[in-house]
Amino acid sequence: MDDVDSSLFTKSRPGAPTGFFAAEAAGLRWLAAARRVPVVEVRAVREDGLDLERLEETGASARAARRLGTDLARLHDAGAEAFGWTPAEGAWFGPLDAPFAVPVRHHDAFAPFWAEDRLAPLARRAAPRLGTEGSAEVEAAIAVIRDGAFDGISGQGRERPARLHGDLWSGNVLWTEGGAVLIDPAAHGGHRLEDLAMLSLFRAPRLEEILAGYEEAHPLPADWREDVPAHQLFGLLAHVVLFGGSYTAPARAAARAVTARAERLARG
Repeated sequence: MDDVDSSLFTKSRPGAPTGFFAAEAAGLRWLAAARRVPVVEVRAVREDGLDLERLEETGASARAARRLGTDLARLHDAGAEAFGWTPAEGAWFGPLDAPFAVPVRHHDAFAPFWAEDRLAPLARRAAPRLGTEGSAEVEAAIAVIRDGAFDGISGQGRERPARLHGDLWSGNVLWTEGGAVLIDPAAHGGHRLEDLAMLSLFRAPRLEEILAGYEEAHPLPADWREDVPAHQLFGLLAHVVLFGGSYTAPARAAARAVTARAERLARG
């Protein structure tokens, strides 16, 4: 029997898209290079998989959650070269067994990156499940995002590209004895609220402590959470495409919330 290295966790998928695991490894290393937040260590990369350090999970404590929020703010503040910039030639989003490629183009502002490169392609793929009325709601939301309503936060200024995990739902945070560790990124330069929105979408453990720690390090406008649907819409549309109709109603609700928020911001 072959010896098994108990210090390693191996991810693999025969037939994975060319460059898929190299992109994940590059993303992990890019996040780790900022030295702001713990990130799982890459030990080896192959075309059909990669070896990572094995982590022992524990529960999420209030202290660890607050520290994660603080570290995440510092990670974002480390910045990126542009919106849409990635540390590898290709980029994917989605589960290991069904990832889909996303464009790798660089933008000076959030609006064209989010509206044209992330949301519009998914809206087209999701249209059969959204239906005519749902597609119209999503297109209206994309239009106000394209016009720049969410380039800042709460209508204030314009965000600079943040260094993002990019797929920060609760399952991509491992809670260890030493604190939270990030895994499985879709790392890119983007809007800082993208990561906070994904943490909120599937309700990360001790979410309020995470957000409190974040705001200690990087204060946000009092009503910033009203912007969150604009940053959850990508994840929701991805779930409509990947997993089906049960996500249609939440995606449509988020789209309506985006349009309503943009109207309130326009009124001042």
